[in-house]
Amino acid sequence: QVQLVESGGGLVQAGGSLRLSCAASGLIFSINALGWYRQAPGKQRELVADITRGGRTNYADSVKGRFTISRDNARNTVYLQMNSLKPEDTGVYYCNLVIGLASWGQGTQVTVSS
Repeated sequence: QVQLVESGGGLVQAGGSLRLSCAASGLIFSINALGWYRQAPGKQRELVADITRGGRTNYADSVKGRFTISRDNARNTVYLQMNSLKPEDTGVYYCNLVIGLASWGQGTQVTVSS
């Protein structure tokens, strides 16, 4: 069974940075495209960044140029470096597969104060 454990969230002022990590188990990590999803208060969960097994990345327009997704296949871990954070980046961040979603982890809370 796939397990996803997110960490690295916290409270940060606008303009600050955070680095999220997601440790995955129960899957052949290296062959899967992975993504970071965000659920803002009162909104639906959305995909903000994804990375293919070959390392190609895609970003939502709202985070392009500020967030960077990366992966370490040896550690079965995917990262999200978030810079120039804005209050609208506030939400719970989850990682998951891009195709064939696994069960969601607990997520990690990111709060950006103005």
